[in-house]
Amino acid sequence: MSKSYETIIGLEVHVELATKTKIFCGCSTEFGGAPNTHTCPVCTGMPGSLPVLNKQVVEYALAVGLAANCAIHSYCKFDRKNYFYPDNPQNYQISQLYLPICHDGWVEIETPNGKKKIGIHEIHMEEDAGKLIHDEWEDCSLVDYNRSGVPLIEIVSEPDMRNGDEVIAYLEKLRLMIQYLGASDCKLQEGSMRADVNLSVREAGTKELGTRTEMKNLNSFKAIARAIEGERNRQIELLEDGKKVIQETRRWDDNKESSHAMRSKEDAQDYRYFPDPDLPPVVIDEAWIAQVKERQPELHPEKMARYQKEYQLPKYDAEILTSSRHLADLFEETVKLCGQPKEVSNWLMTDAMRLLKEHNQEPEQLCFHPENLADLVKMVGENVINRTVAKDVFEAIFADDVNPREYVEKKGLGVIRDEGALRAVIEEILEKNPQSVSDYKAGKEKAMGFVVGQTMRTMKGKADPAVVNALVKERMDSL
Repeated sequence: MSKSYETIIGLEVHVELATKTKIFCGCSTEFGGAPNTHTCPVCTGMPGSLPVLNKQVVEYALAVGLAANCAIHSYCKFDRKNYFYPDNPQNYQISQLYLPICHDGWVEIETPNGKKKIGIHEIHMEEDAGKLIHDEWEDCSLVDYNRSGVPLIEIVSEPDMRNGDEVIAYLEKLRLMIQYLGASDCKLQEGSMRADVNLSVREAGTKELGTRTEMKNLNSFKAIARAIEGERNRQIELLEDGKKVIQETRRWDDNKESSHAMRSKEDAQDYRYFPDPDLPPVVIDEAWIAQVKERQPELHPEKMARYQKEYQLPKYDAEILTSSRHLADLFEETVKLCGQPKEVSNWLMTDAMRLLKEHNQEPEQLCFHPENLADLVKMVGENVINRTVAKDVFEAIFADDVNPREYVEKKGLGVIRDEGALRAVIEEILEKNPQSVSDYKAGKEKAMGFVVGQTMRTMKGKADPAVVNALVKERMDSL
């Protein structure tokens, strides 16, 4: 009979910080520049160049650490992690091993069995490496140092997760927290949030940890979930066959849904860490911590609770609206202008989300002004346009951020209330549909709905539905 196994998972999450310049020099951190244009002697490792710490990096690291319930080392310092690789121009990385800035924290996630705390072992600051580009046509590898020296924090969890669902919940929690703090945009597709998965399996009921492997090249939540399942099954198969799991770094290929070994997993001594002689220690006093705490914004859980209380929104609405800081900001600014939270929520949750899905976009890509959505809500409330027309106007706002009042006037989309014109249309429809009149007289109320629908279609959705309903009823009752 096959044994039962437990999966033990810890994560190393690298987050690119949203500073305008790099961690130890003044070069731009902007994504997507031409290769090797955001570089200088410091971030390309030229002899004689000296690093100078970017204060904003420390403040972002502090903000994340405080939000994650971490203790702060009042005295922390940088170390050199020595390894030789073409995208690492100095032949070492400046990181933190002995005294990281934050330690011993936790975040809480929701699981099917209730709330669960995931421990955070430490958060440390470090610099990113460059990027190797493999040119198969020329059969060579090129290196782009634009990313070299971009500031990172690495969030190292305790091995507290047991399955892919818990891992995704933990990553979502971190992503939202960091985005709300403004410390990073956390775009997995651009590499500004990257997760390495440390995974081992052990026989259920035993306490000793199994041999772990580290999975790299994971750039989406779906890829992470598939990699966890794939690696779990691979390790169990090895143990069932009486083989040993080798401690190594593996690369996940999401297209093939399999992994392959990259290198044996290094331990700290393999990197020959030593204190960086060019950077002084960082002293963080209580006054500095208090300043950072004072600037902390309202985070996702608090905002969600407030939306339910202040705006009387259902929990589901509050969850969707606060799932993106940009979406939440857009909602709040629009509500300030029109004072109709449920109406604004409905437009964002239904029409905006539908259009985002159709265009394969994220909420952060919503680029219309809150004034235009607020005006649309007001126009519907004032009966200037009906909801059918409003949906078309919203699509124009979504695509081109149009002014809805100017758009409606230019396109002639305002509500038609001319009773003379409407009566003429209704008369024509009744003449063409005598059966509807007979059905109505026989007590079939749906027959009136058909005539109303035909009238609205003839008027291209621009007629006032209330006026149309009243006129149709009046005329059919008179027949």
